[in-house]
Amino acid sequence: MLAMRHRVTPRYIHKLFEAEGVTLSRFVLHQRLAHVHRLLADPRHGHRTIGELAFEVGFGDLSTFNREFCRYYGATPSDVRGSAPK
Repeated sequence: MLAMRHRVTPRYIHKLFEAEGVTLSRFVLHQRLAHVHRLLADPRHGHRTIGELAFEVGFGDLSTFNREFCRYYGATPSDVRGSAPK
């Protein structure tokens, strides 16, 4: 879809990301993690479950989300939410 939108081949898109030292899938993962991190730190979303937020940004499996979040941030989603301003 991204390639079609920009009228290039999917391989070209992958090569652009590889030239920057990251795969497209890893870039998307990091964008999703950053998005859910912002939501967790935002008190306006404090009433929503961590699972809801993870699914909203595109994670289909909560255990995968938790593992990747901890790997990337070195903290659990609950830790991030707990340290957010109220």
